Amino acid sequence: VQLQASGGGLVQDGDSLRLSCAASGRRFSNNGMGWFRQAPGKEREFVAGIQWNGGTAGYADSVKGRFTISRDNAQNMLYLQMTSLKFEDTAVYYCAAARGALFSRSRGDHNVWGQGTLVTVSS
Repeated sequence: VQLQASGGGLVQDGDSLRLSCAASGRRFSNNGMGWFRQAPGKEREFVAGIQWNGGTAGYADSVKGRFTISRDNAQNMLYLQMTSLKFEDTAVYYCAAARGALFSRSRGDHNVWGQGTLVTVSS
């Protein structure tokens, strides 16, 4: 069972970027999914989450209105569209699968994690 995050890179302040997360080994169509990030010297924090059918999503206040999470259960994919990127968005971004069908803001509610993709925003 594996989650593979991709799409990170070096961008400038104000740019956009789309992260992808591919699942393999099993389907996650019945699980809530989420994106977390970890900046240097900081704890891993919740960024966005989406329930199993894509019906409900939630965001951290710091990214609300700029980031959009989505999923394609047919393709077993999770996405994070990031716009108006800021220097403080610089971090390693991780996708994760929740144990239940709803999304969660808690790291402890996720039991499958991707390896992370680095997003660097230059000011």
